[in-house]
Amino acid sequence: MKRIVWTFFLGFGLILAFSHMCVGQGNEKQVVRTTDDKLIAIDVLLEPNQAMLDKAYASNARLRGDYPAGYALDATHAPHVTMLQRYIRVKDLDAVTTALTKLFANEQPTELQLRAKGYEYTIWSGVAVTIFVVERTPELIRLQQKVSDTVAPFSVSGGTAAAFIDTPSNSEIVGYVEQFVPKSSGEHYFPHVTLGVAHEDFVKQLKAAPFEAFSFGVKGVGVYQLGNFGTASKKLWEYQGKR
Repeated sequence: MKRIVWTFFLGFGLILAFSHMCVGQGNEKQVVRTTDDKLIAIDVLLEPNQAMLDKAYASNARLRGDYPAGYALDATHAPHVTMLQRYIRVKDLDAVTTALTKLFANEQPTELQLRAKGYEYTIWSGVAVTIFVVERTPELIRLQQKVSDTVAPFSVSGGTAAAFIDTPSNSEIVGYVEQFVPKSSGEHYFPHVTLGVAHEDFVKQLKAAPFEAFSFGVKGVGVYQLGNFGTASKKLWEYQGKR
């Protein structure tokens, strides 16, 4: 477990505190359409329902009580569960979302029931970046693999800082997205929800205290373009299932 956690944190996928997320609006399908051949770094993610949001907001408030300089969870730092990060061509975005729509019509991700089972953290810039660890259920692992397989025909190598919303301040995120498959997928997939930052001593106490595991659902799936530090920065598309 520690090896998986550390590998993920090295990719900066949890560092939401240092980047602004511009959330687009839309219903079941909102796509940026272009014939541009440039590459973009995307994040296919699960959007949790209110049960997770309430717990995440409450934990974030506790973290900010210890470390007021930390960020608040809000519309620009929304809780989510990453399933896949890859480079694709902008001109292939429609094809990717069409393929994902077909997948999700069969797999029905909004029927998933997930479970948060505890806190975890790592130190970044002197503070503890804190998460809920999400249980690796067979259904979630199966869906993550299917998402990876669905996007694979459109995935490309050679992404650079230009593929992100903001120029990454650390080049390691560029390589992390390149290597998400296989280093952070399949048996190495580490589902989580990022909560915020605080002092390490406080988070150690939080982690050591009894934790009441809780279940939560999925209200939709989004495709975002990644920003600085690997944050989900711009919503490109959304799937909310059958209405």
